[in-house]
Amino acid sequence: MIPDAAIVFDVTTKKGFLAFRVSPDLKSLIEGIANNEARSISQICELLLSEGVQAYKKEGSKFIQRLVAKQKVRGKDS
Repeated sequence: MIPDAAIVFDVTTKKGFLAFRVSPDLKSLIEGIANNEARSISQICELLLSEGVQAYKKEGSKFIQRLVAKQKVRGKDS
């Protein structure tokens, strides 16, 4: 059984499967994006992940460091 806060999606049928847990708030936001764009959660997650990987390829560790810093700031604001 998959809990409400899990997102499980099939990246592509022929290439692989990826599953991971996310917060209920993030899951809700991703579902909202998928609904607004008339796309599946899998499609939205694959697009967002792909763009993140491309940014990492371009910027390297600086990209991850910037994301971690943003998360820390968001955590303090909560």
